[in-house]
Amino acid sequence: MALGMATLPVFHQLLTLSNPKSATILRQRLPTSNSQRPFHVSILCCSSTSQSPEANIESAESSVNLGLQLFSKGRVKEALVQFEAALDMNPNPLEAQAALYNKACCHAYRGEGKKAADCLRVALREYDLKFGTILNDPDLASFRALPEFKELQEEARMGGEDIGYGFRRDLKLISEVQAPFRGVRRFFYVALSAAAGISLLFNLPRLFRAIQGGNEAPDVWETVGNLAVNVGGIVVFVALFLWDNKKEEEQLAQISRNETLSRLPLRLSTNRVVELVQLRDTVRPVILAGKKETVSSAIQKAERFRTELLRRGVLLVPVIWREGREPRMEKKGFGAPAPAGSAALPSIGEDFEKRAQSITAKSKLKAEIRFRADVISPAEWESWIRDQQKSEGVTPGEDVYIILRLDGRVRRSGRGMPDWQKIIEELPPMDALLSKLER
Repeated sequence: MALGMATLPVFHQLLTLSNPKSATILRQRLPTSNSQRPFHVSILCCSSTSQSPEANIESAESSVNLGLQLFSKGRVKEALVQFEAALDMNPNPLEAQAALYNKACCHAYRGEGKKAADCLRVALREYDLKFGTILNDPDLASFRALPEFKELQEEARMGGEDIGYGFRRDLKLISEVQAPFRGVRRFFYVALSAAAGISLLFNLPRLFRAIQGGNEAPDVWETVGNLAVNVGGIVVFVALFLWDNKKEEEQLAQISRNETLSRLPLRLSTNRVVELVQLRDTVRPVILAGKKETVSSAIQKAERFRTELLRRGVLLVPVIWREGREPRMEKKGFGAPAPAGSAALPSIGEDFEKRAQSITAKSKLKAEIRFRADVISPAEWESWIRDQQKSEGVTPGEDVYIILRLDGRVRRSGRGMPDWQKIIEELPPMDALLSKLER
C-alpha cells in the first residue's frame, strides 16, 4: 500500500531521530519537483524499492532517488554518478546528507574504505548525520571491519559525537526487562533496613535504662534480644542489597558482551562481510579459539561430520590466538585536517557491477553461508573471547570452543576443542521444532 505524500520538513524530522535502530528502517515518499510520481528517498539506508529509473534528472532529490534505484539493481558505478551529481546541484542539507551517506554505502560495498570514510566524515561534520546510524546499518558491515572505520570512530569520540556506545545507557533498561522484580526487591531491602534502623534507635535508650535498673526499667535480656534482631536485620538486608547489585553488574556485563558479540564481523565463503547479528535465525556459529594447529585439527575432524553438522546449521568460526593486530590510529577530532597521502583501498574489479546484487536480500545471504566463515578484525574477536573466559572462570588464552544459539546467545562453551559426535547428538536439525523455538 502506497505511503501518503509528505512535505520535506516532516521527512527531516525522521532524520533527526535519536534512535539509530529505528532510523535505519524508516522510509517516506516525497514528490519530485517536476511531477507527482513518488520516489523512495532513503537517507539512512542504502536499499530502496525497485522502480524504473526513467525520470528526468532535474534536481538533487531526483538524482538521489535514481541513484538508490540503480544501487538496488546492483548498478553501483552508475549510482555513484547520480549521488555525485546530486552534490553538484546545490542540494539542501537533507539532500546532501542523503547523497553523501548513500555514496558512502556504494564505496563500502566496493571495498573503498577511505572514500566511504571521507563521505561519512563530511556528513557527520556538516549535515548532522548520527554516528549510531553508521553503526547499525547492515549495509556498512564491511566498512565497520576496516581500519578507516576505527579512525572515523575515534574522530567522532574526540569531537564529542555519540559514537554508538549509547546502547550502554540502555543496559539497565534491558536488565530490568530480564529481571523485572529487582527494583521491587531493592525497595523492600531499603524499607526494611530503614525500619530496623529506626527500631534500633528506639531500643538503644531502653538498653541504657535496663542497664541502670529501677522499678520501671525494661528487662535487660529482652532489650538485648530486640537489639540483636534489629542489627541482624540491617546486616541481612544490606547484604541482600549488595548481592543484588553485584548480580545486576554481572548481568549488565553479560548484556554488553552479547552486544559486542553481535557486532563482530565475519567473511563468508563468497568473500562477503557480515556482522554476526545478520546471521541470527540462520546458523549456529561454533567459535573455535586456540593455537593454529589445534584449531586446524578440530576443523579437519569436523569435515568427517560435515553433512550432519550442516543439517544442524553449524558454521565454523576459527579464531587463532595472537593473529590479530590493532591498526595504528592517529587520534584527532573532527576539526583536525585529514592526513595527506592516504591511499584508497582497491576496488573489487571492473566486472563488479555485473556480479553485485542487493546486499540486503536475506535469501541471498542464506545461499552464501557455507560450512566455515573467517573472522575480520581478529583482535576484537580475541578480546571478546578473553572477556568471556574471565566471566566463566577460565584462564584467558586457553583453547576453547563456544557454541551459539540461533538467536545469537551463547549456548554453552568448554575447554579444548569440541566432540563433534556429541554436538550432533545435542543440536536438533534446523527444521525440527526445537530449532524453531530457539529462534
